[in-house]
Amino acid sequence: MTLREKIESDYKSALKSKDKNKISTYRLILSGIKDLDINNRSGPEKKETDESDVKKLLKKMIKQRTESIEVYKKGNRNDLLEIEQGEVNILSEYLPKQMGEEEIKKICSEIIEKTGASTLKDIGKVMGELKKNFADSIDFSKAGTVIKNLLNK
Repeated sequence: MTLREKIESDYKSALKSKDKNKISTYRLILSGIKDLDINNRSGPEKKETDESDVKKLLKKMIKQRTESIEVYKKGNRNDLLEIEQGEVNILSEYLPKQMGEEEIKKICSEIIEKTGASTLKDIGKVMGELKKNFADSIDFSKAGTVIKNLLNK
């Protein structure tokens, strides 16, 4: 079962159970996937929307909601914060488990050692290795911060 099929199946289940929060989140996801389909068909490089496109979309949606959560925390809007957090939880179900801070530090240290990176100019080498080997399981914004800290020592 592809990621798209799983999302559609879960959407149908949410409709049957009449869970309004899940229904609206699934509609947002499916609408985003349809937009991707349209962009991929009409762009200069015509292609079918694949799993990696859907995963990128989900990561982008999670990032947007995480930023909103920060704003709602500062504004003391717990009602909106809970809605966004619920959406993040649903979106996260479809992505591989993300690595924690300690795991990211360990992997980044190993790659820095392996590539011989020593200055901030070498960040590209390290990020390239990370993307090649851990594209689905690492948050690259966290990894970037960790790499900068490790190379600044």
